[in-house]
Amino acid sequence: MVISVSRQPREYSPSGIYHIMSRGINKMAIFVDTHDRLRYIDILLQVKKKISYDLYAFCLMSNHNHLLLKEANTNISKIMASINIRYSMYFNRKYSRVGSLFQERFHSEPIESERQLLTCARYIHNNPVKAGIVKSPGEYRWSSYH
Repeated sequence: MVISVSRQPREYSPSGIYHIMSRGINKMAIFVDTHDRLRYIDILLQVKKKISYDLYAFCLMSNHNHLLLKEANTNISKIMASINIRYSMYFNRKYSRVGSLFQERFHSEPIESERQLLTCARYIHNNPVKAGIVKSPGEYRWSSYH
C-alpha cells in the first residue's frame, strides 16, 4: 500500500498579504550572532530592490523568523525562495555546513483584513515577549517594532 504525502497547495491571498514563518531544520538556530541577523536584514532589502514587495513587520528569533509582507508583481514563493536561498548560502558558507537550513517550505497565512493585519503585526512583535526574552516588544532589537 502506497500512501501519498503530497503537500497541500499554498492558500492564495487576494490581498497579496501574508504572514510568513520560516523555521530552522530540526529547530536549529538560523541566527547565531549579530552579523547573521544583520545579513538577513540586508538580504531582505536586496531582494526588495530586485523583486518588489512591501514588508510590514518582521521578527528574527534564534531558530525561526516571522515576516508580514505583501507581494507585488512576484508571487510569495519566488520572493521567499530568493530570500531563503541567499541566506542559506551565506549561513552554510560561514559555518562550513551543507544541506538545508530551513525546515520544509515556509509557512504562510493569508491576511485579508486590516484587523487581521494589525493582529498579525502585534503577534510578530510580541514573539520575543512570549518567548521570555524581553518584557516588552520595544526591548527586542531584531524586530520592526522600533
